[in-house]
Amino acid sequence: MAEVCALPRTPDLPTLQAKLQDLLRFLRGALPISSAHTVDFYTESIWQELVDLPPEKVLVVLRESAAESEPREPLPGRRTEAGPGFIGLPKIFCETSQKLLNTEAFALAARHYSVQSLGLCTPFEQLLTALRVNKEQRIGENVKAVDFMNTKKSHEVQAMSELICSIADYCGLKQIIDVGSGKGYLSSFLSLKYGLNVYGIDSSNTNTHGAKERNRKLKKHWNLYHPQTREDASCLALKMPKERKVPKEVTCKRDFESIQDMAADVLPEISESAVSTIRNHQQHGNVHAQPLKEENLCFENAFTLMDFLPVDAIEPPSSQMHNTEMSTVRKQGRNRTSKPSDPSIYSPLTSFITADSELHDIVKDLEDCLMVGLHTCGDLAPSTLRIFASKSEVRGVCSVGCCYHLLSEEFENQHKEYAQENWGFPMCHYLKGERWCCGRNARMSACLALERVAVGQGLPTESLFYRAVLQNIIRDYYGITKCDRHVGKIYSKCSSFLDYVKMSLKKLGLDESKVSEEIIMDYYEKYKPRMNELEAFNMLKVVLAPCIETLILLDRLCYLKEQEDVVWSALVKVFDPVQSPRCYALIALKKQR
Repeated sequence: MAEVCALPRTPDLPTLQAKLQDLLRFLRGALPISSAHTVDFYTESIWQELVDLPPEKVLVVLRESAAESEPREPLPGRRTEAGPGFIGLPKIFCETSQKLLNTEAFALAARHYSVQSLGLCTPFEQLLTALRVNKEQRIGENVKAVDFMNTKKSHEVQAMSELICSIADYCGLKQIIDVGSGKGYLSSFLSLKYGLNVYGIDSSNTNTHGAKERNRKLKKHWNLYHPQTREDASCLALKMPKERKVPKEVTCKRDFESIQDMAADVLPEISESAVSTIRNHQQHGNVHAQPLKEENLCFENAFTLMDFLPVDAIEPPSSQMHNTEMSTVRKQGRNRTSKPSDPSIYSPLTSFITADSELHDIVKDLEDCLMVGLHTCGDLAPSTLRIFASKSEVRGVCSVGCCYHLLSEEFENQHKEYAQENWGFPMCHYLKGERWCCGRNARMSACLALERVAVGQGLPTESLFYRAVLQNIIRDYYGITKCDRHVGKIYSKCSSFLDYVKMSLKKLGLDESKVSEEIIMDYYEKYKPRMNELEAFNMLKVVLAPCIETLILLDRLCYLKEQEDVVWSALVKVFDPVQSPRCYALIALKKQR
């Protein structure tokens, strides 16, 4: 490993603990807003209980606040409530009723306690530059994620894989353990583009089977077209339906033409974007006549074609390729002397990962490795960090968590007894000492995307309003205050509130005849003028969401700082939060052996 001092400096543990202390001071007043459930908004008179302001005024202030990109100066006021790091802020909550009194001060404090404003993040580009010191930047082969993923996934995988590859190179690691690998997008990309040996572990057999099937087809393609010698490469690199003799010196332009021809012959329905991409390379002068090099064939020719074609097109239909030719090619491949398998392999595995999982039982050839996770759900993210801390073979970790509402909390439901030892939250000593609890509703609100709201991707106010009014009907006519069954996402299937209520009652197994259409519409008319209360309250939750996420991320970062053999750890903003709201990666490296 390179000298760790070359990496950017990050806040130390005492600094992080001081920030946690200030954040908790603010959240003690604000947490009831995040903890309130919109389903109970009218049944429990939440606006009247928690806010002492008109909803119209709250909405105006919060919309302006959400649209701003830079923090504003603190407002002058009577006393400081947000902590010593935020001097001059007026009183936000009433000391006796705990109601919200000042929306502007609330919005400023919420922004102040976000990850970015607290100065917790190490800049992404700065980290990449430091990781590549004294090393040539590895240029991935001609594989583009956008060719086989949607825009969001492509953005995530390309940024994450670049970061992972840089960390692996810095630490001298070749093995990657991708926890919660899902369909294998990240694992495949790390293997194909960066030549890393990746084990993708997922708890779902369905995901693993799909990943294995995809991997099987990739291996078939590799075995069929992977050049064993320069002579073999010249005739196998881009095998056509009708055998062509290709000279040893082949230009890139001719390679592109072969791909176009193959696309037309083998898969007539190939997307126009794929072919246009090839043509653009030619038209813009990006293609130069170069000798066909063996080291370039594997990815630039074979795998670029793979990325243009859907997975199902990897093995062309028999009607499009002569069986005799394919059979001949396969026999030639089988008759060759086998060589050591390529080190860039993606191996999908099925296993339910916990903090106590033994990696040696899952990965038989485990060696010094980097453990990664892209949007690991609920407790899987903290389990990943605990495995990193406890297993000597795991030399580094790069984890992006999600689904905070699925975290287990040690101090939630304290009246119940649990045998669980490793809780998802809190992880660090400081919050454990405080016996801090967020609660599921607050953790759910942490998943809200302020950045998306800021760019005009509004909240589903009407659907939330429908559900809140329905709860009143259920309470008044069926005597049910808490229902174990969920209505689910049926709003999009309904043409009106009347339709929504009828469909919901049926799904909940309640007798629809108890409430007439007239009664249903009376409820709608009664609460419709108060819809702005619900909209304003949801905006309060959205503005507060980054603070809850900051608390969870700070907890994890403090946990990493507490580990004796961790020599460097940081929080890095890896993704554009509009495209991917859960955009922060926790990264840590152990001392060099």
